[in-house]
Amino acid sequence: MSDTENGAPEETTNGAPDETAADKAAAIAELAQKIRSVGPQASTPAADSGPAAAAAAPSPTRAETDEQRAQALRDTAEVLTAGGAPAELAAAAVAEFGDGAAEQLRADPWAVLALPGVRPEHADGFARGLLGPAAGPGDPRRAQALVPWLLEQSALRGHSAVEIGEVAAGLDRLGLPDSAAAIQAAVLDGRAMPFQEELTGAEAHTAGGDENDEPPTRTLLALERLALAEESLADGLVRLMSTFVPGEDAEPGEDSEPDEAAEDEASEAEAPEAEAAEEGTGDAAPETPAAPGPAAWASAAEAAPSSSATALIRAVADSALVLHTGGEAARAEPAALLAAASALGLRVWAATWTDQGRASLTALTWSEAPVVTLAELLAGTAGPGRSSDGTLALDLLVVLDAPLLDVELAATVLESLADGTRLVLSGDPGQLWSAGPGRFFADLLATKVCPAVASRTPDFGPIGELVSGVGIGELQPVEAPDKEVVILTAKDSAEAVHRAIQLLTDSIPRALGIPAEQVVLLTPGHGGPAGTRSLNAAAKARLNPGPGRFGGFDPGDRVVDSPAPGISRPARVLDGDATGLHLEYADGSRRTVPPAEAARLRHGWALTVHQALGRRWPGAVVVLPEDAGPALSRQWVYTAFGRGERHLSVVHAAGPALAQAVAERPAQPRTTRLRAILAENAAAAY
Repeated sequence: MSDTENGAPEETTNGAPDETAADKAAAIAELAQKIRSVGPQASTPAADSGPAAAAAAPSPTRAETDEQRAQALRDTAEVLTAGGAPAELAAAAVAEFGDGAAEQLRADPWAVLALPGVRPEHADGFARGLLGPAAGPGDPRRAQALVPWLLEQSALRGHSAVEIGEVAAGLDRLGLPDSAAAIQAAVLDGRAMPFQEELTGAEAHTAGGDENDEPPTRTLLALERLALAEESLADGLVRLMSTFVPGEDAEPGEDSEPDEAAEDEASEAEAPEAEAAEEGTGDAAPETPAAPGPAAWASAAEAAPSSSATALIRAVADSALVLHTGGEAARAEPAALLAAASALGLRVWAATWTDQGRASLTALTWSEAPVVTLAELLAGTAGPGRSSDGTLALDLLVVLDAPLLDVELAATVLESLADGTRLVLSGDPGQLWSAGPGRFFADLLATKVCPAVASRTPDFGPIGELVSGVGIGELQPVEAPDKEVVILTAKDSAEAVHRAIQLLTDSIPRALGIPAEQVVLLTPGHGGPAGTRSLNAAAKARLNPGPGRFGGFDPGDRVVDSPAPGISRPARVLDGDATGLHLEYADGSRRTVPPAEAARLRHGWALTVHQALGRRWPGAVVVLPEDAGPALSRQWVYTAFGRGERHLSVVHAAGPALAQAVAERPAQPRTTRLRAILAENAAAAY
């Protein structure tokens, strides 16, 4: 099942006369009207799956378990091969379906669509290989698989929900005879969750709504995990705001100094928690949280180093949830908040997206500042530890790079916070959204359910000036007397690659003194004549030629480790052997990547801009091939141009598409439900 183009057959092959477009539209409209009363059906548990049955069954030994898994892999590989699919998919199939994967694929060949990289044409071929002529386009099993597959594809493009008409159109393009029936079946068996949403503002006007009419609505379909994540996220945000109680100043004449015995008791109670916080693991001991009053907060705000930091501290004094927006230079304001809140006695921690973000924020505060990466915080490997109820033992959490949170990760963060905890979400709204589905930070800004503090601290220098212009839709030349910004044109992708490699290996190191290992190449995608694969191959040939004797890599190669979507860790190959590739990461840590995980490694001289999120380099070279137009948006350009700290080169072969994207295409659209849920929940709470 090799990669193919994203097309799909539109014609049907069952010999039945085609429905007219009007008939199909009427069927979908009728389904949307009925869908309000349709809910997912609960599955019936197996008769032998209760706790008593589990207790009665003897536990298999490790050897028996390993043999069962090995047999499942062999059986699954046999079924895949029989249907003409690669046997290498067996591991993914067993991981997805369990040890009964072979039986499930034999009974339902289209279930293979749930595996990574499998497209409908691949699944159709696999079904024909197993079922022969019985594998028709109208098979109910095909319909059951295609609806969730379309929703998963939309999630990969950032949508947490999809309009029902778009799903129906996708099914039509895939040759499904009755898209309305397929959608209704998917809703009934719980593969898709339906939602009715009122349209407001410009969307309502576009839909033909009138002030005197009932507001127009749209019907959305969502995968269960994404629907529940958005509901949980909205509930968590409203919970924090509704349970927040600000501190109070002491009454005049009130004795604010505890006696010595009380001080000794407090010190003894705090010691275990301090030790737990230093270790970053284990449960933290409970304590009465600090609750500074308005006067203490006002004093801290007045002492802040900038007017924007003052505004942020004042907002946090009065609110449980605060948004903070700004560029790279604006990180000094959350740093000032950390210092102020810590001085007030609050248990405060900050979480960044990357280790580089953690280091840069720590440099703005103090050497032992309470700063961790978000992954460390949630995993419990660093940070404040957990209270007895499982929530994070803190009073204030500051999350930087908040636009990079998808709805599932954001929901996890909210679930980790106790009632009344203060939460500050900070980030640059002009940058690309999360790799996963949703537009959490943008939706929260749009709903205006909490204070938002916009930084007045600009990013300085020619790069900052260029990026600021892009942020408001203007692509203007900037003065760069020290060659901080250089724009080069190229006639085609081949010339763009040649110029980019010349900048990386010679021009930037020689003219600016920035070593090649501190320069990154950025491009819109992996494929194509100027994608990351082509650029990395050219960079390796110039900087570290070798046979790739360790799974395609050689000692000295720059690589990027991607343990999860949206997470990228730059590293350098030290060596390799039977145990795996030995890597040294950008933060100095080392790790051996076993052979089973080596497939997630890529050469790292060139990255996509999504891979570069949360990081900056002393030098950045942005490569825009002539076919880059569809991938470009103002968000993309803003993010790409902002990856360079001291120098930015742009190798430009995209013609007018670059300026058009900056002026006319703010962002690639995403369909979400969070704004509507927040508006409804906030109205109910207040």
